[in-house]
Amino acid sequence: MKIDLHSHTNCSDGELTPKELVHRANNLQVDVLAITDHDSVEGLNLAHQAIAQDNLKVKLINGVEISTAWHSFEVHIVGLNIDKDCPQLQSRLASQLATRRNRAERIAAKLAKVGVEGALEGAKKLAKGQSLSRVHFAKYLINKGVVSDFDAAFKKYLARKAKAYVAPGWITIEQAVQWIDEAGGQAVLAHPSRYDLSNKWIRKLIDEFKAAGGKGIEVSLPRQSPNERQQLAKYAIDNQLLASQGSDFHRISRFSELGRNIQLPEKVTPIWHDWALNEDMV
Repeated sequence: MKIDLHSHTNCSDGELTPKELVHRANNLQVDVLAITDHDSVEGLNLAHQAIAQDNLKVKLINGVEISTAWHSFEVHIVGLNIDKDCPQLQSRLASQLATRRNRAERIAAKLAKVGVEGALEGAKKLAKGQSLSRVHFAKYLINKGVVSDFDAAFKKYLARKAKAYVAPGWITIEQAVQWIDEAGGQAVLAHPSRYDLSNKWIRKLIDEFKAAGGKGIEVSLPRQSPNERQQLAKYAIDNQLLASQGSDFHRISRFSELGRNIQLPEKVTPIWHDWALNEDMV
């Protein structure tokens, strides 16, 4: 069974529409897909509609990826099997989007100070009215010819200590886990090895996430060494956390693809071990 529990649409910083994403998953024979847009559940209804209307075989898991602040780092918490229609969750995510808008305005102001004009309007056009992120600013910088690629955009302008970096005013990990729990979901620590942390700090992060009530961590990711995958599996086992996997798909590229190269190691307990998946998919 091919399972991918981390993907994005253009309702946050992905490039495909919800309909395009579920069709791609279906064409690639992904059996179970979670859409986990940043601080947004807006794409879920559109994805469900496309699956029903076009009779797709992929099973869609309602998800979200919530941005949090932890010791000056931006850490993401994925919520799986959430109630997408929960009014409280929708209200809380709206506050996150307001934080995103405020941060975007401050990033644009800093870019203007170093000679890059029109960044806010440009990023908004690229976001198409959806959730604004640094990815949209990076795309604007590339399109304007200021930088050549995403790595350069972040290194020179958008990453920590760069010219236009603005610290996010996100909620805490504890709050994100609470939001997900109260919306009926399972909280999963997203890509713990991608926060530029030492092993000591990764363990500290996982410890605090577990203490906050987190249920699982992402163990299997694309572009990952076997040693890294095994180490994350060990963290999951040692902390009695469930293991998740996901491509973190944003756009079509040679580096990552829906459902590809994300199988879990043996001995971990999958996050979906007690989900009511269709019998013919097991």
